[in-house]
Amino acid sequence: MKFLISNDDGYFAPGLAMLAQTLSRYGEVVVVAPERDRSGASNSLTLDRPLTVRKAANGFHYVNGTPTDCVHLAVTGMLDFKPDMVFSGINHGPNMGDDTLYSGTVAAATEGFMLGIPSIAVSLAGYSGQHFASAGLVVDQLVERCKRTPFREPVLLNVNVPDIAPEALGQLTVTRLGRRHCAQPVIKSQNPRGETIYWVGPVGNVQDAGAGTDFGALANNDISVTPLMLDLTAYGQLDGIKTWLHHS
Repeated sequence: MKFLISNDDGYFAPGLAMLAQTLSRYGEVVVVAPERDRSGASNSLTLDRPLTVRKAANGFHYVNGTPTDCVHLAVTGMLDFKPDMVFSGINHGPNMGDDTLYSGTVAAATEGFMLGIPSIAVSLAGYSGQHFASAGLVVDQLVERCKRTPFREPVLLNVNVPDIAPEALGQLTVTRLGRRHCAQPVIKSQNPRGETIYWVGPVGNVQDAGAGTDFGALANNDISVTPLMLDLTAYGQLDGIKTWLHHS
């Protein structure tokens, strides 16, 4: 198998090294990742300047752009083959619920999916970063399943693994995205020059962590596997908006 992998933590991130090490047992691995941490970059493309690709001492390629840039340029111009799969991660921290809209980790996988390639985003859902090996074992399981039963069409999966020892991991669980409350306000401060600056505030507390959600799975030490789609159409509002436009 031939894998393209990327992330949003940067080409130096330990989770990326674990992902590359794990996938190298199954075939050829090409790493194209951002040159610096681009967490929260979402699905942004760089259109106002050219991109450069450089190669680090460990063989990883790094780009002066976003996670989406990395996958896009790799698939559409850099590589002389089409990858069998795109993996993104292993992210240091969770990407669940509403957070997936902002996630550069999910965005890299999304770009692979948009280019017709089965793509999986993998995150270690904790901030201690102690158990990347647990996420590596989950990647092993997913690739073994892909080998036994290949996807019939491109899929986009968002996987979150508890940051716990491998023997404490629960089961692979198919989930839907949960929800958070609104984000907390920005934090207003001043820089040394007396100028007003703002820091983006913390995410909101979890609102929907019920049965079947990604938040619920992680609370039980299970591995959350959420299939994602890109059609943002609010089908339930189509008739209402037609009425509003034509009869109001």
